[in-house]
Amino acid sequence: MANHKSALKRIRSNESKRVLNKYQHKTTRNAIKKLRETTDKKEAKKLFITVSSMIDKLAKNNIIHDNKAANLKSGLSKFVVAL
Repeated sequence: MANHKSALKRIRSNESKRVLNKYQHKTTRNAIKKLRETTDKKEAKKLFITVSSMIDKLAKNNIIHDNKAANLKSGLSKFVVAL
């Protein structure tokens, strides 16, 4: 167990950040699945904009790696164009 007041605070803040990061990551993954299941091109284009924004935010906050974000966006872009 931590012995310093600052260490106790760090434990609390790490836990709250972990929960928030997990929520954002899971929400983005669900949005990606929803986009991949879409068959309507117009709907897919609208979804792609929001999903790519979500992916960019995850990469900006180092929840996912920048290259993973680029790969996801590239694959989704190809999917939307192919519809």
